[in-house]
Amino acid sequence: MGGFDWDLLTGTMVMDDAALEVFDMDRADYDDRPESLGVRVLPDEGRRLDTLVAQALKDGSQEYGAYFRIRRRDGSHQWTHTQGVVERDPTGRPVRIVGVLRDATHELTESAARLGLDEGRRKRAGVVEGTTAALAYARTVQDVIDLLDDSQALEHFGAASLVMGLLEAGRIHLVAEGPAGAFVPGTRFTRVDEPYPMSEVIRTLRPRFIESPRDFAESYPVLWPHISGLGITSAAYLPLVAQARPIGALGLLYSDRTGFSEDERTLLVALGSSIAQSLQRAMLYEQEHDLAEGLQQAMLPRRIPQVPGAQVAVRYRSARLGRDIGGDWYDVIPLPGGRVGAVIGDVQGHDTHAAAVMGQLRIVLRAYAAEGHTPATVMARASVFLHELDTDRFATCTYAEADLGTGVVQVVRAGHVDPLLREPDGSCRRLPVEGGLPLGLSAEFGRLDYPVTTLDLDAGQTLMLYTDGLVEKPGADLDEGLQWLSSLVRRGPADLQLLADHLCDVVADRGGEDDVAILLLRRRGTQPGREGGRFRQHVAQSDPEALSSARHMIRAAVRAWGGGERAFEIELAADELMTNALMHTDGGAVVTLRVIPSGSGRRIRVEVEDRSSALPRRREAGDAGVSGRGLFLVEQISDAWGVESRGGGKCVWCEFVLAEASGR
Repeated sequence: MGGFDWDLLTGTMVMDDAALEVFDMDRADYDDRPESLGVRVLPDEGRRLDTLVAQALKDGSQEYGAYFRIRRRDGSHQWTHTQGVVERDPTGRPVRIVGVLRDATHELTESAARLGLDEGRRKRAGVVEGTTAALAYARTVQDVIDLLDDSQALEHFGAASLVMGLLEAGRIHLVAEGPAGAFVPGTRFTRVDEPYPMSEVIRTLRPRFIESPRDFAESYPVLWPHISGLGITSAAYLPLVAQARPIGALGLLYSDRTGFSEDERTLLVALGSSIAQSLQRAMLYEQEHDLAEGLQQAMLPRRIPQVPGAQVAVRYRSARLGRDIGGDWYDVIPLPGGRVGAVIGDVQGHDTHAAAVMGQLRIVLRAYAAEGHTPATVMARASVFLHELDTDRFATCTYAEADLGTGVVQVVRAGHVDPLLREPDGSCRRLPVEGGLPLGLSAEFGRLDYPVTTLDLDAGQTLMLYTDGLVEKPGADLDEGLQWLSSLVRRGPADLQLLADHLCDVVADRGGEDDVAILLLRRRGTQPGREGGRFRQHVAQSDPEALSSARHMIRAAVRAWGGGERAFEIELAADELMTNALMHTDGGAVVTLRVIPSGSGRRIRVEVEDRSSALPRRREAGDAGVSGRGLFLVEQISDAWGVESRGGGKCVWCEFVLAEASGR
């Protein structure tokens, strides 16, 4: 023990020889400044000491004391104790600290011995603490079993193996069988009143420590003959109790020891309590997960309809890591005129609420599409619905409306990842699609104008829609994920169903943390429109995008039907007839294209219907006129044209004769 005198005004600290000896420091190495002692005090301990002294000086304390460790010259650590008295001037300002230092290693060693903290006990206590901490991350019953059955955990307790049973409907279900060959036939499910150790601890709610083979044989004569050859010398069976009711039992089997000390029994009981809490949490989580998964599956389409002219493959894979349920969904919607709607989406969150919102959103989006609204209108109305649903969730979504006769696809994207296009030769590329805000957010911020991207889907090409769980990789950005997915698709099987399975399998092997939904739409190689086809679309009076979309689809349809040499003429005539209907009537128009086989070849007939009974008439535009040439133009470029009255409106039509395929 030594003393020191610390002058706080000058910063000098005078230490006697005994104090320097406590610090294992020579007089020549010390310059009367406390900073010189830093080479001996461990960094963490030094910061703790500085904080302690500063607090004592600040709060007016008269004295302080603390244990800390120093590093001696030979590298060993030594426990040291310091105690100081603070002297202050009349104003209360601290000016001096006088104190003592002593080597406390022997003191703490004797104290530890008196408390019984031997190395073995500290080690076992550390295992219990470590196991308890690890159990906090167990989400399923199997996670708990795997953690406990780990060889290192068993080795720390000295156990050779474990058995575990869970109480289910009044019976004990054996979920961990113990060492190889330990399973006793007929014990997969046992009653609580049967003569087995797990039954006993569940009945009595008290642990059972079997201290020797003789104890085992005498206490459980029915069980012992089946396991006597396994070398078991002792066992500890613990009831697993949570919220004052038993949920199962755990058995630790030992092969090289007999008897249990009081400390060991106490620690094992504590372990059993921790395991019981983790098991109950895991079972409740699995029940909630099963409920959520059932809810989500009920919200997804029960079957995918047959789509003439296309092959469709859909897959949904829930996240295995964490076993959370998300709001991913897909849908395939049959539409009038041989068209089909394909939807992929993802509601924010991973819980039952996300699944419930997903189901409602899927239903309303299907309803809006079936009503005949344009893709942009479908997306805008779905966003308004989600915003008014009184939920804080938003959703990303991609909606594609495909005319499989013409191959024209209109795509609208709301904050979702871009789709991919797979060619018949297996090559794959990203399809940049202009997008808007996610559903819900676009309504909240008043930005409901969703741009429409029009694509041509040729025979044999595959449109790939998916959620971000397919491309998200830890430590990688979205572009890297899309490149990885494109490469994966190129190497994948040509069959659509096998390709969908392959994508899910790779994501599962990668350990994806998010749900994955996939929708693959492949246009078949046949072209039924070559001998006969039909295209029909409604054009609203106040929707210029619909007029532009109709022109694009008309051009694509004519080309798909083998009329490419007259595609421009047909598009021009249809545009004139649609424009006339929109300008000179009070409502919208319906444009219809049909392929009509005839003896001399084939004809394409364009019909534009409106709700006005007033018949059109051809007018002379004059040299300076800006209108009046529409019907004249139609008459000049078409092979025939006319007007028909139809109920509450009329139909203006024109026809174009197509050359034979051999002459094209």
